[in-house]
Amino acid sequence: MASTLFTPYQLGPITLRNRTIRSAAFENMAYGNKPSQDLYNYHTAVAKGGVGMTTVAYCSVNQSGVSFDGQLYIHDEIKEDLKRLTDGIHQQGAKASIQLGHCGNMTHFYTCHCMPVGASTGFNLYSPTLHRGLKKAEIKALVKDFGKAVDFCRECGFDCIEIHAGHGYLISQFLSPYTNRRTDEYGGSLENRMRFMNEVLAEVMEHAKDDMAVIVKTNMYDGFKSGLQVEDCIQVAKEIEKHKVHALVLTAGFVSKAPFVVMGGAMPIKTLVHYMNPLTFWWLRVSVRFFGHLMIPTVPFKELYFLETAKKFRQALSLPLIYVGGIMSRDNCEEALNSGFDCVQIAHALVKDTDFVNKMQADEHHHSTCKRSNYCVARMYSKEMKCHECVENLPKNLQKEVEKYENMWYPKTK
Repeated sequence: MASTLFTPYQLGPITLRNRTIRSAAFENMAYGNKPSQDLYNYHTAVAKGGVGMTTVAYCSVNQSGVSFDGQLYIHDEIKEDLKRLTDGIHQQGAKASIQLGHCGNMTHFYTCHCMPVGASTGFNLYSPTLHRGLKKAEIKALVKDFGKAVDFCRECGFDCIEIHAGHGYLISQFLSPYTNRRTDEYGGSLENRMRFMNEVLAEVMEHAKDDMAVIVKTNMYDGFKSGLQVEDCIQVAKEIEKHKVHALVLTAGFVSKAPFVVMGGAMPIKTLVHYMNPLTFWWLRVSVRFFGHLMIPTVPFKELYFLETAKKFRQALSLPLIYVGGIMSRDNCEEALNSGFDCVQIAHALVKDTDFVNKMQADEHHHSTCKRSNYCVARMYSKEMKCHECVENLPKNLQKEVEKYENMWYPKTK
């Protein structure tokens, strides 16, 4: 079968030079909630490395939805720097996308400067924080914020927006019965729990008009018994399809309940604790050191770990689908495309090597040298995203932890 990987793709109103997209993996490079030179350097390097489109990770539609100091949120002070970023990406021949969302209860007062909000009132162990349920008027205001954010991103030069409706962030918190215990028209039945998502997508599509592509990232399952299951998520995906978005990214997992379903593998606890600020939430640092493996259970990693489930969605849906999850080689990309997916999103391999796509184009059997230690994941909660090979003087205990997990998923051959 002839490869389509390096052929142009029409994503709504825009044309990608090939079928590869840098996924919205958190960079933690928006220091003080503003774009940095590091963020510019990384995304322009990925663009130079051959991707069809690169996605700037999570940007909240307002300040209440920020979960880290290194994340973006929509405000006028960042406009010129984002314009510079999109110009740099375009100069390298790639399209520029940005992921829009709201973290809901996945934050705390010191970051979002207000009491965290969610679909319902409760306590989030992973932040950790108390949070209150949104009032109806606040829900309506948030919907409008999504529309305003689309206009803002157009002014900044973005070609595409990706709405984050998965992973246990706000839209996902409304969808999941685990986090949505409302008794009004936004809670109860799945139809009601989809109401906030539907209002957001209607607003987004109205503001996207005919010149911006719209992608939605949504779960195929939450990853635990009391969350959404595959059959529920197929119904959610069919509802998204009605909005005539230009593509759907299929993912899974819930950050506050089943975080490593999202990416597979294990959380390097020593690395995670090492980079935590010892003066901030010291008790959380101690808790993670001793109970981290219980809080963040390992999910066995394998390449293309979402593919078999994603095929069920391919059979049920007509709109274009983007595959994400365990893309480590050109062979992986080809298998996903040959399974009926229109594009592929890539994360870890592009943290390891920003030239990964160019190398795949030059060598049809190219495989990333990333061995999924998840050092970059553990580090990014406290510092800028980096592969362990890019860090000078990595402590020996962290080196050993990296080797342990690399050998777990890619054992050395004798």
